[in-house]
Amino acid sequence: QVQLVESGGGTVQAGGSLRLSCAASGRTFRRYGMAWFRQAPGKERDFVAAVSTSGETTIYRDSVLGRFTISRDNAKNTVYLQMNSLKPEDTAVYYCAATLGRWGDRVAGAYNDWGQGIQVTVSS
Repeated sequence: QVQLVESGGGTVQAGGSLRLSCAASGRTFRRYGMAWFRQAPGKERDFVAAVSTSGETTIYRDSVLGRFTISRDNAKNTVYLQMNSLKPEDTAVYYCAATLGRWGDRVAGAYNDWGQGIQVTVSS
């Protein structure tokens, strides 16, 4: 099990940028596939991006491709989500998630460990 703590959220105008961080506890962080999900009010928790254990491979939902970048630093036990050209529809609570299973799964149920979530609000 790994404990995850997100930071870096807030309110930004459309077109702006934010960088989310997710700090993980424990010595086995490098074994976990990591992902970001988001959940808007009244909607399901949706996949945003995932990164492989080494950090060499990433995948994204179509609506954020080219605007968001997921990365990880295994020496710092941290995963990041750089969000550029933000749109009002990106407004949601963003969650960091970890899995020891196959990395890159887009289904929330595949992830065993979750952060508490952090609010991102994009104003028009």
